[in-house]
Amino acid sequence: MKRFGIRLRRGYGGQVLLVALCLFGAGCDDDDNPSSPSSQPLVFSALLSPANEVPAVGNAESSGSGAVQVTITPTRDASGAITAATADFHVQLFGFPAGTRVQGAHIHSGGAGVNGPIRVDSGVTAGAPAALGDGTLSVNFTGRTADPAVVQAIVDNPSAWYFNVHSPLNPGGFARGQLMRVQ
Repeated sequence: MKRFGIRLRRGYGGQVLLVALCLFGAGCDDDDNPSSPSSQPLVFSALLSPANEVPAVGNAESSGSGAVQVTITPTRDASGAITAATADFHVQLFGFPAGTRVQGAHIHSGGAGVNGPIRVDSGVTAGAPAALGDGTLSVNFTGRTADPAVVQAIVDNPSAWYFNVHSPLNPGGFARGQLMRVQ
């Protein structure tokens, strides 16, 4: 079994808050190899920061940070081409103002420093927001449909894609990170 992890350290009330996204994968299949097509999940992660937004966030929501793990489960045909996919998101946010509301969370196309359109949506909306009651949040959004061509593009070049979260105060996004493939 492979084990991957990302650690995010943040001072918090005299303590060090340690967040670890531990990503587990079974086997060592090359799921990008068309000679042995696989529907093994593809796992991506990103560290989220207000400083990564374009432009960088400079208001009350500039104090926090977070992480996301995106698990994409592809369906492949006999030649290995992705024909369908679903995406699950695990989002953790820390150090934001109490009461911050996430009213959007998405994967966008765009390299570092470039804003781009939403391409994979988590399903959170202004009508059904996720609230950071005490300034923290750990939430899952599951079973979201993803366009096969978009998934293939993410697999081909994860750093050309970013995940971010949006709030009423920062409708363009208040924390962002470029994707990195971990499995």
